[in-house]
Amino acid sequence: MRTMNLAEERTSVLRRLGFVNWGLTLSICFAAAVGFVLLYSAAGGEFFPWAAAQMGRFGVALLVMIVTATIPPRFWYRLAYWMWGLSVLLLLAAEFGGVEGGGAERWIDLGPFRLQPSEVMKIALVLVLARYFHAVRFEHVRRIRTLVPPLLLLVIPAALVLKQPDLGTTVILIAVAGIIFFLSGVRWWKFALVGVAVAAAVPLIWTYGLQTYQKKRLLTFLDPSSDPLGAGFHITQAKIALGSGGVFGKGFLNGTQIHLNFVPEMHTDFILAVLAE
Repeated sequence: MRTMNLAEERTSVLRRLGFVNWGLTLSICFAAAVGFVLLYSAAGGEFFPWAAAQMGRFGVALLVMIVTATIPPRFWYRLAYWMWGLSVLLLLAAEFGGVEGGGAERWIDLGPFRLQPSEVMKIALVLVLARYFHAVRFEHVRRIRTLVPPLLLLVIPAALVLKQPDLGTTVILIAVAGIIFFLSGVRWWKFALVGVAVAAAVPLIWTYGLQTYQKKRLLTFLDPSSDPLGAGFHITQAKIALGSGGVFGKGFLNGTQIHLNFVPEMHTDFILAVLAE
């Protein structure tokens, strides 16, 4: 086997870097930079504890993304089913031996960090559905029996994630799969049929399928003022911060709702309130 000389290796590396969408990469870096500034503001003008940690995580993730983008698509094509199977095993591990937090078993403790298997499944599901439909002739996509395998590839992980319980991630998995089904040629009337079935099942889902906290979250979303000091406290305080900032905001590091800690989880779910105020 002939070994590559230095010039050939350099050419190969440059060719692989050409696989990277640098425009998208720069857009991601810009969005991340905005996030760093907001976390700096949320901490009252301090890099710790949030901005510095986020910078470190983003640096590692950016490197992984670039390396991943240089890998030929054929590799991911071959890996798709294996990655889906591993993700299912990780979900089962989280179910039977995972770390509980916030009333759900969503994480696997790996020492230095915690792994959330449902995040891995988001990627694995896209890969496995893309591989399946890639191997199916377009005219066969319209057959019901052709849709049974990909539906199983969706239902199995979605059921495991819902069991944790994690309704939000379950909805994301279903939505992403629905987009792939649509782009693969599944007729729109089949989506309409599923929509009608789901709408008809809403009373049963509400009565038997949702946890108490999930019902409260939905009711709070529809009417935060119904419980302003309880379930609606987060949203109510965030709305006050939005109003406090007005159209142009109070200025960098001048937000009162944020810096007086009226807004809970301002460095995660309610980071928009930091930006607005």
